[in-house]
Amino acid sequence: MTTPKRKHYIDAKRGRIVLGRFELPFPRSKLGRVATGSALVGGGLLGFLPVLGFWMVPLGLFVLSHDLASVRRRRRRLAIWWRKRYPAVNRAGKH
Repeated sequence: MTTPKRKHYIDAKRGRIVLGRFELPFPRSKLGRVATGSALVGGGLLGFLPVLGFWMVPLGLFVLSHDLASVRRRRRRLAIWWRKRYPAVNRAGKH
């Protein structure tokens, strides 16, 4: 039995964030990743303004979880809680 390939992950070797079929550049330095993640979270909190959006908060937390253990633990707890709460949901929009 093979394990399913993850759809959302950070490819550190190539310096890319993979979100399904989309790939985004990813800073290779820790300082760059922390600054990018913090800027995304901060911009997401201002999501009511034009151009910025609330979608930036989860993406920023995803970037920060690569380097910060506390954010990684919370993201993992949320993923486990979500899977227990909604076991039939395999992906967004599919029940």
